[in-house]
Amino acid sequence: MADTDPEALERQIERTRAELAVTVDAIVERVSPKRVAERGVAKVRSNAEQLIATARDAVGLGPARSEDGVHGDDAWQDDTPMRSLAPVLIGVGAVVIVGAAIAMWRRRRA
Repeated sequence: MADTDPEALERQIERTRAELAVTVDAIVERVSPKRVAERGVAKVRSNAEQLIATARDAVGLGPARSEDGVHGDDAWQDDTPMRSLAPVLIGVGAVVIVGAAIAMWRRRRA
């Protein structure tokens, strides 16, 4: 049978309200434009890093070893071939962005 004690019902209602408030806050946080944009930027950054890593592997480039044999971003030398590849990759990225912008603009006009 159902609990007819008014105090017990009030406690249950308050508990349900609190759970509902937490759920609604989680939904609002998940769909907020700021969070959606952050996730989109993170995804683009991850894809770009993968593309760069794939391009490095395809061309046979990798981080140069410093004098002490350490790998890493600070181990890049100014005379590495990657320095000449960077403008090409930036150009390709710019072309992709402009192409996407044109496609979106055309879609909105249609």
